Amino acid sequence: MRRLALFLIAICLALPAAAERKQSFGDLEVHYNAFNSSFLQPDIAATVGLVRSKSQGVVNVAVLKAGKASTAQVSGQVKNLLGQITQLQFKQVTEGEAIYYLAQFPFDEREMLNFTLNVQRGDEPQHSFSFDQEFFPDE
Repeated sequence: MRRLALFLIAICLALPAAAERKQSFGDLEVHYNAFNSSFLQPDIAATVGLVRSKSQGVVNVAVLKAGKASTAQVSGQVKNLLGQITQLQFKQVTEGEAIYYLAQFPFDEREMLNFTLNVQRGDEPQHSFSFDQEFFPDE
């Protein structure tokens, strides 16, 4: 599991600083990214129950409250340009003090996808946001 946490942190850090994937809602920060599941090492994918495939993507979400990892209810959907919607089923991964939420989704070909994510901590209000990302199946 330690390799998983290091891999997910590396994925987050690999994004250009200008394209930081973070939404802030007061002292609640939601860090997120999406990538092809084939980027995962086979043993890491198996450990968290993800399928490695050239046509499967992964959304990774981390919620921080006042700078510390926090549990939350994470849900969402992904929509392609034809308007086809796939509901995202997030699973929580906890390793030490790190908490991540992972969901997998299919994509058939090079396409632009629109993600809508919802995050709620306990009795606090739900926060929603969207982002677009282009995906390319691995050859």
